[in-house]
Amino acid sequence: MKESERIIPAKEHVYLDGPHSRGYEFVFLLKVMWQFFIGIRKLHFENPCITVFGSARFKENDPYYKAAREFGKRIAQLGFSTMTGGGPGIMEAANRGAFENGGTSIGCNIVLPHEQKENPYLHKSITFDYFFVRKTLLIKYSYAFIILPGGFGTMDEFFETLTLVQTKTITQFPIVLYGKEYYKELMEAIQDMAKRGTISPADMNLVLLTDDIDEAMNHIRTYITTNYKIVPRKRFWLLFENGRRA
Repeated sequence: MKESERIIPAKEHVYLDGPHSRGYEFVFLLKVMWQFFIGIRKLHFENPCITVFGSARFKENDPYYKAAREFGKRIAQLGFSTMTGGGPGIMEAANRGAFENGGTSIGCNIVLPHEQKENPYLHKSITFDYFFVRKTLLIKYSYAFIILPGGFGTMDEFFETLTLVQTKTITQFPIVLYGKEYYKELMEAIQDMAKRGTISPADMNLVLLTDDIDEAMNHIRTYITTNYKIVPRKRFWLLFENGRRA
């Protein structure tokens, strides 16, 4: 195709709709680098985190909202920061549980067409333009992941985290799926993958499916105390593995 015939997208701000001009792509690259820089700079000296994923649509009286709030409380009691996507629903509930119980509450928010606003229970909030930058930082600073019921976004976060653990791209951190009824058919589909040989049967052990908050937190606590030495230092909890800082 000649340069004069190149397809020009109607909306240049949609960054995954094909090639743009070299100048546009260079500016896009700079924006991505800048967002990574700001995110890493803001999160580098925070406490080790546990990330909670889940739907933005659950209201305060929903049982899953209440469970997420309790998870935030338990994470605070464990000495970790609670990190979420920073929005409403499950994210708000987990941040709220930490915020109300002496824990540190962190949100990695995203700019969306419907203007998702950060919830009011955050000690630190970072807003990103790009999902992949946000998702990388939600994973990078966490030592465990708790996934409550959610939609497409939650499934994306769950499967990316699971893939990174499966491929040993990140350490085999605990992954908890909370909600046996909600995730029943999903787990059956994953079991079918194992039967058909598209994943290893051992991969089933990468996820704990539970309806019990105590079981979930004991699973996480056991992993952390087995693999890390936790050292209180001023306002930080330092995690060491094999004598080296994690």
